[in-house]
Amino acid sequence: MSAGDKAKDVIQQVAGKAEETVGKRTDDAELTAQGQKDQSMGEDRQNIEESKDAANS
Repeated sequence: MSAGDKAKDVIQQVAGKAEETVGKRTDDAELTAQGQKDQSMGEDRQNIEESKDAANS
């Protein structure tokens, strides 16, 4: 996994957390759900890449 890919995954997770927080504070269920989805997608991609790295070791 390249450093750029790691950074993208972390940024997506952080952005998702921010969306979720704003959604909760503004009672915007759609934004909250989107933030949770973004966090999950970032975590999933990170886990896949870590698995690939482990398999290649």
